[in-house]
Amino acid sequence: MKLGLGLYRHMLNNEYYSFAVQAGCTHVIVHLVDYFKQGQANPDRNQPTGGKDKPWGVAGDPHKLWTASELIELRKQVEVAGLKLEAIENLDPAHWHDILLDGPKRALQIRNVRAILMAMGEAGIGTLGYNFSIAGVGGRISGPFARGGAESVGMDGPVDTPIPNGTVWNMIYDQNAPAGFLPVISHQELWNRLRRFLEEVLPVAEKAGVRLALHPDDPPTPTMRQQPRLVYQPAMYQRVIDISPSPSNMLEFCLGTLAEMTEGNLYDTVEQYSAQKRLAYIHFRNISGKVPIYHETFIDDGDVDMLRILAILHKNKFDGVMIPDHSPQMTCSAPWHAGMAHTLGFMRAAIMALDRGFSPKTAAPGAIAGRTGQSMQNRNPALYHR
Repeated sequence: MKLGLGLYRHMLNNEYYSFAVQAGCTHVIVHLVDYFKQGQANPDRNQPTGGKDKPWGVAGDPHKLWTASELIELRKQVEVAGLKLEAIENLDPAHWHDILLDGPKRALQIRNVRAILMAMGEAGIGTLGYNFSIAGVGGRISGPFARGGAESVGMDGPVDTPIPNGTVWNMIYDQNAPAGFLPVISHQELWNRLRRFLEEVLPVAEKAGVRLALHPDDPPTPTMRQQPRLVYQPAMYQRVIDISPSPSNMLEFCLGTLAEMTEGNLYDTVEQYSAQKRLAYIHFRNISGKVPIYHETFIDDGDVDMLRILAILHKNKFDGVMIPDHSPQMTCSAPWHAGMAHTLGFMRAAIMALDRGFSPKTAAPGAIAGRTGQSMQNRNPALYHR
């Protein structure tokens, strides 16, 4: 297992690269979409949160795709800092909104995605994370939800307000769109759109040597803002895999989102998909609760036994990159850095322990926190034995 850090667009500089190296990371996963552009409720010192039903910001330039030359330059900057650029996470809605919406520019935007995949291949960047969602991340609230009153995010109930025209996946792609709202579609129609997308782009991804890695819906509710979701229960990931056996059809495995789901057993889910070797990379996050009411927690303080998760991944020889997904903001002058450093320290120590032959004790049935509601802070197990 490799330790990495996810960096937003405004963090793609030597200060953040140095922080990653100092914290023990060997890889980075980058966001080239600027989620904070003209955002009204989206502080760039934290993860993008927006509001319950507010957009993160304004999408990028629809006429300016990411080119091989700029991606090569970015990769070289990362490598000079002593890191490897593992993946780009998320496409800009400006480049593919009508693929999600099945709109009039769909054919053009399929060509956009193909061009981006070829540029990534030329630049030697092997993975593109994506979230095939109309609503994107919605329903979030912020507050002192984590241990010690640390600022964190969560959800306090369903959000059913419709999505205005010109907005998709949390971003405004057309500031001059006519009044009104996106039409509601069925779950089957969204699955049809995903299947058609993959059928058209996976051959190009394979040729370019790039893996497409699908993120589950976050929050994993059956609908969000009246629009259907694709992967809101663990078994639905199998349906994605079964669309195509292509080695480029992979999963962006978000543990926090999977833990928020109302069905299944998280440890069985990790076993199932890691055993299939379908995990491109992993978002490492802990939570307390289930949708539609949950909070993100410190990595050692939620419903999930993160050490047990790591032990399953180690057993199944997962050799990809893991990054902290989000972390509560710690009370200091650098809240993002402190929260990330706390999570990275936990992850690095656990990976080192597993590599040296330590393993978590097997818990008795029903004693694992996601099945009892008992948080990590209320348990006191002896975590390791030789």
